[in-house]
Amino acid sequence: MLASTSMATTRTTFTLDDTLAEQARRLGVNVSAAARDGVAAAVRAALARADREAYLRTPETVDPFWDEARAWGDQ
Repeated sequence: MLASTSMATTRTTFTLDDTLAEQARRLGVNVSAAARDGVAAAVRAALARADREAYLRTPETVDPFWDEARAWGDQ
């Protein structure tokens, strides 16, 4: 998880549909916590996408060193 107990925070503003905001109030949803969780999930997904795209641009190649290292270790 991205959050930690000693993290600095930044205050921000976002727009929320009136109906959704009312439902959140009625149901006792902590909108700030839900927004933090949603942004953290979106950041994790974006990092995974970026990592995958970077791998696709420059895929790993076989390194013959490891064949020799395994052979040496098996002796």
